[in-house]
Amino acid sequence: MGKPTPENVANVARRLGRSLAQDEARLLSEYLIALLKWNKAMNLVAHNDWRRVMSDLITDSWHLADYLESLPLPEAPNCFDLGAGAGLPGIPLRVFWNAGEYRMVEIRKKRVAFMRYALSRLKLAQTDVLGCRVEDVPQELFPADLILSRAFRPWPEVLAFAAPHLTQNGVCIILANEKAPTSMTEAPGWKLLSSTSYSVGDKTRYFWGFTPESISR
Repeated sequence: MGKPTPENVANVARRLGRSLAQDEARLLSEYLIALLKWNKAMNLVAHNDWRRVMSDLITDSWHLADYLESLPLPEAPNCFDLGAGAGLPGIPLRVFWNAGEYRMVEIRKKRVAFMRYALSRLKLAQTDVLGCRVEDVPQELFPADLILSRAFRPWPEVLAFAAPHLTQNGVCIILANEKAPTSMTEAPGWKLLSSTSYSVGDKTRYFWGFTPESISR
């Protein structure tokens, strides 16, 4: 299939069950070109084949976009993506879902540099990178309406961090490879708002959406 041109990206997405708008295909093409270029010098992702990146990683982003549309979020939510890595799912997510302010938090300098480079190419609105520990995010940027995390820390620790940083009706989303917990004993004061599953090849992945129940602030 050759290079990740917009046309080739659209064709692969179609085979994966997603019809892309012309601008979506163009932006994903730009992101994939940047990712493959930087991946030669640093280990950003496991795959050097952009089609594998599409099928294994970027599919998470468009499924996440659909899931976010189902949640009771404000029209312009204040969002944080903790441990953003190479911008997955965050940067492709903003191609499909661009509501509100979206900040990707990452401490590793090379990944921060890559994400800033990619964003300079894509010019995604209201999307930024914070190169720091999550504990060092300026407090004036909170509270958040949405906090999400993928393999950043164990989910009870993510919720513990989110507790004082979310609005009372805010949502914390965990991207997981297993079903949502049936008990909240590890995270008192929270309730499971919703959970959904989707298929990536022969694997099943999940989004868990939590919201504060009665958290002391």
